[in-house]
Amino acid sequence: MTTKKNILAICGSTRKNSANLQILKAIEKFSENSFNLSYFDLVTLPYFDQDITDAEVSLEVQHFRNEINKADGVIICTPEYVFSLPGVLKNAIEWTVSTTVFSDKPTALITASSSGEKAHESLLLVMKTLGIKTSDDLCLLISGVKSKLNTEGEVVNAELNQKLNQLIISLSSQE
Repeated sequence: MTTKKNILAICGSTRKNSANLQILKAIEKFSENSFNLSYFDLVTLPYFDQDITDAEVSLEVQHFRNEINKADGVIICTPEYVFSLPGVLKNAIEWTVSTTVFSDKPTALITASSSGEKAHESLLLVMKTLGIKTSDDLCLLISGVKSKLNTEGEVVNAELNQKLNQLIISLSSQE
């Protein structure tokens, strides 16, 4: 029997029941035999301040960094806001720049939005700069996401279900 991996899910949307959260919940459901998925609420983090040293960061920031550090992998699922990353996600990422918590960390990057191309490019660039471990199988752009979910937030698009399952398999096989 193999041990389940502990995966940290980070949702770039602050909306309750956002499409991004629904995608993460679908991954949680599909991966229940592979992962223990935990979520981190980004709104708990203060605004990034470069003048604050690592020794002075808030308990919330310390907790965020620790959650990433102890996870076997991370899944980030975000919308695109004005052709870029949501501020709350960018803020959270900035709190990790002075650390190595993302270095060689298996990380899946999902952008789920109306279009999402620009945010996906940005997310990939930023996270690769932080040294994540990723692959094409762990990067997924879901354009027109709302058309792929039903009114209960369940994924009803067969192609998307297949891609999410492939992402789960790929993340499960990461060391």
